Amino acid sequence: MSLSLSMSLSMSLSLSMSLSMSLSLSMSLSLDQSGWSKRTFGVSVSSGDCPDPNEDIIVTESLSGGLPCKQTELFRLNVVTSVRWMKNCDTVPLEDVYINDDGFMRLPAVSQGDAGIYTCLIDVTVNSRNYTAARSIQLTVTNGTPEVFPELQVVRPQEDVFIVQVGQQAELQCLAYTGFSEDEEIIMFWTINESLIYNYEELTESWKFITNRGKVYGQSTLYISKVLHQFLNIPIQCNIFSPVEKKFGLAWLTEADKTDFYVTVTLCLSCIFILLLVASSFFCKITLILSYRKLTRHFSKPQAVSDGKYYDAYVSIIQSDTMSLSGTTKFAQQILPEELEKKHGYTLYIRGRDDCPGEAMHDVISATLHQCHRLIIILSPESKSKETTTLCENQRQLLYEQEVGLHDALTRSHLKIILVEVDGPVDYSHLPESLRYIKRNQGALKWRNVFVRTNKLTVFNANRNFWRNLLYHMPAVPVRRQTGA
Repeated sequence: MSLSLSMSLSMSLSLSMSLSMSLSLSMSLSLDQSGWSKRTFGVSVSSGDCPDPNEDIIVTESLSGGLPCKQTELFRLNVVTSVRWMKNCDTVPLEDVYINDDGFMRLPAVSQGDAGIYTCLIDVTVNSRNYTAARSIQLTVTNGTPEVFPELQVVRPQEDVFIVQVGQQAELQCLAYTGFSEDEEIIMFWTINESLIYNYEELTESWKFITNRGKVYGQSTLYISKVLHQFLNIPIQCNIFSPVEKKFGLAWLTEADKTDFYVTVTLCLSCIFILLLVASSFFCKITLILSYRKLTRHFSKPQAVSDGKYYDAYVSIIQSDTMSLSGTTKFAQQILPEELEKKHGYTLYIRGRDDCPGEAMHDVISATLHQCHRLIIILSPESKSKETTTLCENQRQLLYEQEVGLHDALTRSHLKIILVEVDGPVDYSHLPESLRYIKRNQGALKWRNVFVRTNKLTVFNANRNFWRNLLYHMPAVPVRRQTGA
């Protein structure tokens, strides 16, 4: 059994010397059964610079066409320096034709005057010596009925706009229906602003046939290694040529409009900033207000207080036991004044400490409450209403001062109430409806006592938030009473 491999190579070498002839070289290669190879060379000599044609191509008049250079062996060697075409050994003007990188020459609508012998000349450099390879083709133009070709149909692009980023890579695809078979006479290539893409080193192209459900399409891809500003907003055209017609697909490049992106980012950042500002103002409102009060103390001038109020707060205690030194009473008569009066300069009226024996209880309580900015009601888990316990004189005073204070707070705007829960949650179901109303609307501050053995610093640190909230609800200390601050 014999194995044969045939390869034909046809080229001519014209040395850079005064020789008025051309050589045509052919070679065949075959392998016998033993594996030995046999090469046969044939050389033909032609007179003049252009070799005799060894191929005839027939093109119908008025149709586009093309001539292949067919010297692929030289292109694979990467030694080609230039490609030139000659007609009847005269140079073909480049403005009349288009030549691919592989030497293929495209012809516009062919006329009878285009018939003749065309020679593809390839200039090469080998070992620092210059050579020229040439191959000739006979072009015959006929006016007969052309072969029937399916109508070309451009699928994409169809005046499409592609959004790109300057300086980045991009890729455009062209797809066109070419019929039911791969016809070698179909040509696809790209132009940009009516110029060939080979004028730009950033542009390369490739194309191939693809088959989908029995139909053949030409698919060409334009690769842009770097988008330049000069590529924007100019027509980029995909050209599809067949022997009978030509079609075009049009595309445009436009830079991505970042205005909407920037507006969206700005709005998002603004919303985030506003949310953070609102959240920070909500959580830091107390700190900001207390800091502002401290600043006004240091920079404000002393002035007389004209509101007629002598006390900053009236302190009242609700509990069922007698006024002994319980945890609630200790908080009201020792811890509270030590913090508010000694450290922050407030003036408190604490019943049991500031009232005098023998005074008319109802008159003193009513007059004192009208001289206070705040009413601090201290509650404990044992706090009861007047209906649940047998009232002693002390408890009657408590109930009266709370009734008067709550009435003033609910009917007048000058007295504000601060509820303080000591030693745990308070059952408001046993307390007056007015207290339950205050609790529902503004809540209550919670003080948690620690063991008696712990020092005062531990007590204050454990209730640091309590003091901050209490100071926030208290009025600002007048400048004339800053001596205790």
